[in-house]
Amino acid sequence: MNKAILDRAKKIKLIAMDLDGVLTKGEMIVLESGEEVKAWDIRDRLAFTLLKKSGLGIELAWITGRASKQVEMRAAELKIKYFYQGVPDKLVPYNEIMKTGSYEAAQVAFLGDDWLDIPILKRAGLAICPKDAAAEAKKHAHYISKYNGGYGVLREAVEIILKAQGAYTKVLGIYDK
Repeated sequence: MNKAILDRAKKIKLIAMDLDGVLTKGEMIVLESGEEVKAWDIRDRLAFTLLKKSGLGIELAWITGRASKQVEMRAAELKIKYFYQGVPDKLVPYNEIMKTGSYEAAQVAFLGDDWLDIPILKRAGLAICPKDAAAEAKKHAHYISKYNGGYGVLREAVEIILKAQGAYTKVLGIYDK
């Protein structure tokens, strides 16, 4: 892993992210009822658990342009501290989170994949894009994931942060008995 990326990851206290195209493939199924259904990668799902078991106290934020009952339920289930959906300008909730949580830009990792995410990618201490992110978004990333959106981008980011902050071996030890 690149030393500059690890140096950035050492400082992270908040992981903020977009959802569609990052935690999901960016596809949705719209049922006849109008309900949206999204597919979530199980590796990303485990990343939330790994982060909590690390004891690092890293908080999570979801900032998404779309609104969905399914996403709201997932956020509650995973105890996402900062949750914003249906947001056309993601910089507004980002700035609110920064103020409320007293975070410095260097303490924030942001995972985004498209033009709506560029303002936050430009400000984050560690900006990460999926491999299949829009080219314009990738220009502002410090790190491009090995994975496409919806296929483990968060898991990779969490592992990088755990390694940088010295908690990777501890967490792996829970499972590697």
